Amino acid sequence: MGAASDLLNNYQHVIETLTFTTGSKGVFDVTIDGEILYSKADTGRHADPGEVLDLFTERHAQGVSRYAKT
Repeated sequence: MGAASDLLNNYQHVIETLTFTTGSKGVFDVTIDGEILYSKADTGRHADPGEVLDLFTERHAQGVSRYAKT
């Protein structure tokens, strides 16, 4: 599962704005509610599977239940 699917499947009920920026030279940034959550340029590598979801949970969703699929 990719970062977008991870975030939307688990926290669609609390994310107001989600932006993924890709571009030339392998740009990959994830911005949530105006804050850069992950930047490949800053880390020098692509995010590991589940890493973006873990960062979001740590910074924005402590104590927030994941989205309940009905």
